[in-house]
Amino acid sequence: MTMAVRKISLAKPIFDEEMKQAALGALEHDRYTKGENVFKFEEEFARYIGVKYAVSTNSGTAALHIALIALGLKPGDEVVTTPLSFVATANSVIHAGAIPEFADIRFEDYGMDPALVNKAISDRTRALLPVHLFGYPADLDGLKEVCDSRRLSLVEDACQAHGAIFEGRKVGSFGDVGCFSFYPSKNLWVPGDGGMATTNDEDLARVMAKLADCGRISHYEHDMIGYTYRLSSVNAAIGRIQLRRLDELNSRRRQIADQYRDLLHELDDIRLPPRGDPEIRPVYHQFVLLAKQRDGLKEWLEKHGIQCGICYPIPIHLQPVYRKLFDYGDGDYPLSEEFSTKCLSIPMHPFLNVDDIRYTCEQIEAFYKKMSV
Repeated sequence: MTMAVRKISLAKPIFDEEMKQAALGALEHDRYTKGENVFKFEEEFARYIGVKYAVSTNSGTAALHIALIALGLKPGDEVVTTPLSFVATANSVIHAGAIPEFADIRFEDYGMDPALVNKAISDRTRALLPVHLFGYPADLDGLKEVCDSRRLSLVEDACQAHGAIFEGRKVGSFGDVGCFSFYPSKNLWVPGDGGMATTNDEDLARVMAKLADCGRISHYEHDMIGYTYRLSSVNAAIGRIQLRRLDELNSRRRQIADQYRDLLHELDDIRLPPRGDPEIRPVYHQFVLLAKQRDGLKEWLEKHGIQCGICYPIPIHLQPVYRKLFDYGDGDYPLSEEFSTKCLSIPMHPFLNVDDIRYTCEQIEAFYKKMSV
C-alpha cells in the first residue's frame, strides 16, 4: 500500500464561523458600500497603525494609486522605487501619470539601498516608494534622511507588512502615506481584494477618500476625476475580525521563523532571511530563502508535498512591458536579478505545527545531502 504524501501549504487563510457571522451581519444589516463596517474598520486600522486617518480601498494597488495622485504628481515627475516587488508597486506610479525609476536592493533587508536611491534621484524626482518586502521593514531612517534632504515625499508600500515595527512604530506611520493590501495571502486579508491608505495629514486623507469614491463632494456632484475604489462593507466586517487577531498571528509567524532558523542555520547552501532585533520586528508575510540550485530544491520539496513559491522570478524592470516601455535590460539592477534567481518561499502561516516545520527542514537538508553525493 502506497502511503499518502504529506501536504504542507505555502499559505493558509482561514475563514471561520466568527468571520461568517460578521459577513452575514454586514449583508443583512449594513449598507453594501460606505457602510458602518467600513468606517469602523478605517478608524480601528488607523488606531492600530498609530496614525490619525485611514482610507479604505478595494486593493493595495488602488491605495498606492490614490496616495500618489493626492501628493500632486504631474506627468513627467519621477518616483524612485525598488525593482524587487510585485509589479503593482511600479504600475501604480504609471497609473498616477508619473515615471518609475529604480534603485537596487541590498540583501541586508531586501529593501532598496538608500545610497543607491541617492544616485537614482534627478531634478524630476518627487517621491520615494520603498517596499517593506515579505514583512521586513525597509531602512526608514536612511530613506527619510534622503527625503528630508531632497524635499521628497515618502510613500510606504506596506502591502506585505501589516504590524511590522521599526524603532517602536508600525510601518505605515512613517511616510506621508502608508499603503496596505488585504489580498487573501496577506497577514491580514479579506475575501477577494482590499486595501488601506494611512496618513497623519488631514488634507491628504480627504483627497484620497474623495479619489476612492468617484471624486464626489456630494452624491451627484464631483469636483475631481476620481475612481471607483471603494471597499465593500462585507470585506470590511471580515477585516475587522482579522485586525483583532493580527498581533497574535504575527507573533506566531515570528515563532515559526525562529524554529526554521534553529533547524537550518548550519546549512551553508541557503541564506536565511534577515532577522529582527529589538528595534525591528518583521512579520514574515513570507519566509524566503536564497538557495543554491533553487529550482531543483523547489521541485524536490513539492515532490514531497511541501508547497513553495518564487517571489519574484522576474524583477519589475525585466518584465516584458517594462523592457518595452523603458528599454531596461539584463544587468541594470544586478542584486535584484541575482535575488530573483535564488529566492524560494517555504511554508509560512500561523497554522504550521512543529512536525510541519521539522519535516520541511528535513527535506531541505535531504535535497542538499543528495546533491553532494
